Amino acid sequence: MANLTIRNLDATTVENLKAHAKANHRSLEAEIRVLLEQHARRLSTEELIKRAREIAAMSPPSPQTDSTVLIREDRDR
Repeated sequence: MANLTIRNLDATTVENLKAHAKANHRSLEAEIRVLLEQHARRLSTEELIKRAREIAAMSPPSPQTDSTVLIREDRDR
């Protein structure tokens, strides 16, 4: 495991992190560790776009109806 030192954090940021840690029943160090791990696991923009395209490719192309037409039909009923 590696150690990390963060210098020159704004006091408000530290207080907010402490409040989050307390609300989550964690120490400040544990809270920051969780936040960093969650952020590091996030997909990059490129990966998200790739996944979105893969999902879109699974759906057959179909013509889209203009929503104003659907709303008008619903109101006319």
